[in-house]
Amino acid sequence: MRAYDSPMGYPMPPSWPPPPASTPPPRNAGDVTGSVVVMVVTVLVVGAGAFMGLFSVAFLDHCPPATCSAEGAVTASMTAVVVAALVAVAGIITTIVRLATRKTAWPFAIGTLGLCVGVFVLGAIAYTAAVS
Repeated sequence: MRAYDSPMGYPMPPSWPPPPASTPPPRNAGDVTGSVVVMVVTVLVVGAGAFMGLFSVAFLDHCPPATCSAEGAVTASMTAVVVAALVAVAGIITTIVRLATRKTAWPFAIGTLGLCVGVFVLGAIAYTAAVS
């Protein structure tokens, strides 16, 4: 006779009520709030960068061929906008997944914002090199 058998030899039924399922860790309100605020700022920065990139190309009035490359300016500007948008989408998705799994997410949100700003800075340097 095994320890979990009844006196008559039949297996014992499972314990009732069943043991409680493990509860997920509580949400950190500061992490959620900070991450959401930084994600909104990231979207605003990418939008403003796209606006500035479009207008920097649209108002490229005079571009003498000896010192200026209009194609280079367009390439630098649009590449920066597209890369920053892709970085923002990937970073925001990663941040949301981390928030949903209740893991620390604010470093990913801040990293995404920093990478987007860095992409725009590099785009501005490339644009300046193309038009000067």
